[in-house]
Amino acid sequence: MIRALLVMLVCWSAPTWAQEVSGHKPAFDDFFIDGTLRIDYTFSGDVNHQEISFDKLNSIPRWYGKRYRLDEVPVEGNGQIWVADHHTHQIIYRNSFSTLFQEWLSYEEAQTVRRSFENVFLVPMPNDTVDVTVALMNNRREIMTSFTHTVVPTDILIRKTGNHMVTPYETLQQATDTNRCIHIAFVAEGYQEEEMPVFLKDAQVAIDALFAHEPFKSMRDRFNIIAVKSPSKESGTSEPSKGIWKETALHSHFDTFYSNRYLTTLNIKDLHNVLAGTPYEHIIVLVNTNMYGGGGILNSYNLSMTHHPQYRPVVVHEFGHSFGGLGDEYAYEQEQIPMYPHDVEPWEPNLTTLTDFHGKWEDMIEKGTPRPTPSTPENKGKVGLYEGAGYSLKGVYRGMQDCRMRTNENPEFCPVCNRALQNLIKFYTDEE
Repeated sequence: MIRALLVMLVCWSAPTWAQEVSGHKPAFDDFFIDGTLRIDYTFSGDVNHQEISFDKLNSIPRWYGKRYRLDEVPVEGNGQIWVADHHTHQIIYRNSFSTLFQEWLSYEEAQTVRRSFENVFLVPMPNDTVDVTVALMNNRREIMTSFTHTVVPTDILIRKTGNHMVTPYETLQQATDTNRCIHIAFVAEGYQEEEMPVFLKDAQVAIDALFAHEPFKSMRDRFNIIAVKSPSKESGTSEPSKGIWKETALHSHFDTFYSNRYLTTLNIKDLHNVLAGTPYEHIIVLVNTNMYGGGGILNSYNLSMTHHPQYRPVVVHEFGHSFGGLGDEYAYEQEQIPMYPHDVEPWEPNLTTLTDFHGKWEDMIEKGTPRPTPSTPENKGKVGLYEGAGYSLKGVYRGMQDCRMRTNENPEFCPVCNRALQNLIKFYTDEE
């Protein structure tokens, strides 16, 4: 399976200065208009020092994210963005994310080289001055770096985008209530103009694969899905290990961080430029290649090859990362750098180090089930605490012997992941 990008994974809460001061939940119409503020940043540094730099602001018509529970996050992520009212300091919007930059910090190259990475975040357009804070954490819940800046919505340098020249797209599935749903955009990568019918077929394959799984199957009417037909000059994607570099819409490539099956794009601004003006929040990039690879970054994108026999399980697995915030449940014989310290509880709902297991799937374990739970035939299909997850053979536990988040062969999300995904969908779409 593809190595997850959720590497610097933490559980944390906003610092005391960022708590609500009014004592009531923020209402969308009190603080925002129906529009999107796109904020571009650069994350840079090395393992010893990290920096967040502001780049530019863009205004996009309509807001397609959450309109309720604005100051809550359903999964914590390895970073968060807060929007606070400038006058009262009340947090009026929060979201969580993961980044390639933080994963790169776990590699040996980050010991001696400084690099920069693009990042883009979408927040609802404020109707008055706000303070925006971005914070990056390490895997011990410690804030590595944070950055706060003020945004005045009348700033003449906020660029208006998406008003014209919208990339052509087709609606593949319409939610029952388009004002209270989850917006997904499939984006074409490595498809030439004449290959767009192939892209649309590939997008439909992904939809069929995703909604064959619970809880997506039972909650399908809560998803609005489009296919964005972004053409590339060349067909396929870049393969640096073979000396192949293609001119494609998003400049995706294999061999990310020198891992041959790690297929990503570092051009996050290009990705959002393609999507400007379309109804989107969660992104699935489909790459026109028959090589095995992909990746999933929480609240950033899910990227998958389309013409490999394992396309269906991989695109679903990666959506478990990018949308669901689920952790990988497989383990390596040897870990170069432990991703999950054994004395820190992972924030992912399907992993535990038993440091703070309460509130996860403890209530799903039958009385008398051994802890840890042996992976024996008699325990197959039984929720428990199975050792070996989060890339570590010891000290990290999963809920079932097998799951879509563990192997390509398992046909479903396990009950632990299923419930976590169901709760997440309800968070975004249910009444408060």
